[in-house]
Amino acid sequence: MIRRSMARFMTGRYGGDQLNLLLIALYVTAYLVFLFTRMLVFEVVGLILIALSLYRSLSRDLERRRAENARFLQAVRPVLRRWSAFRTRAHDREHRYFKCPNCGQQMRVPRGKGRITVHCRSCGAVFEEKS
Repeated sequence: MIRRSMARFMTGRYGGDQLNLLLIALYVTAYLVFLFTRMLVFEVVGLILIALSLYRSLSRDLERRRAENARFLQAVRPVLRRWSAFRTRAHDREHRYFKCPNCGQQMRVPRGKGRITVHCRSCGAVFEEKS
């Protein structure tokens, strides 16, 4: 009964997305900081963040909320891409990664082969590196 009435209430409303998840995570962080410091500013910031998240979740203006989330994802995408590349390189023990001195293209070569000649596939530059 409660599930059906909640589903009926949420019909036509936006719901959650990645931006809402970030707002909720920031709210939890602000609230935890408030609990340890008892600085009122963190409580106010947390309340503003959770109110904004609820407003976005319950909004009926679907197109505007989708556009906001798309702008957020577009702004965050380069950071996420760099983080993913960093994690991949940090966990890859079988390869070394180099940047082409000419064009900046990332290249991967096997580890432990000594000094090798590396050919860039993008610009054709040739340089020597230690693997």
